[in-house]
Amino acid sequence: MDEKLEAFGSGNVFADLGIPNPEEHRAKSRLVAKISAVIRERGLTQAEAATITGVPQPKISGLVRGQFRDFSSDRLCRMLNRLGVTVSMVLVDEPDWSPGATTVSEAEEAHARSEPAMSI
Repeated sequence: MDEKLEAFGSGNVFADLGIPNPEEHRAKSRLVAKISAVIRERGLTQAEAATITGVPQPKISGLVRGQFRDFSSDRLCRMLNRLGVTVSMVLVDEPDWSPGATTVSEAEEAHARSEPAMSI
């Protein structure tokens, strides 16, 4: 069969699924992925991660399985801080004052794009 399989998407699965506030969900999913990676890389149990972050173990379990709807971005950032990860935010005015976007990237990605960093 010589048919070519083509995939179309916006690059944001949450937008493609029609979920409200897709950029926020995508940003939160990146934060959750980092939390999961840190837990795995440090060899922490969910109980240990719960003690460090101050989040009950059953919530950690749900979080690492992708259940993050009840977590605010701020709470996820505080969890990362407690796990030893610095979270930086960059504020950029859109030149035409069009709606902005919320993005989350690893430090290596931000440096590759030469984004300025600001600690708060």
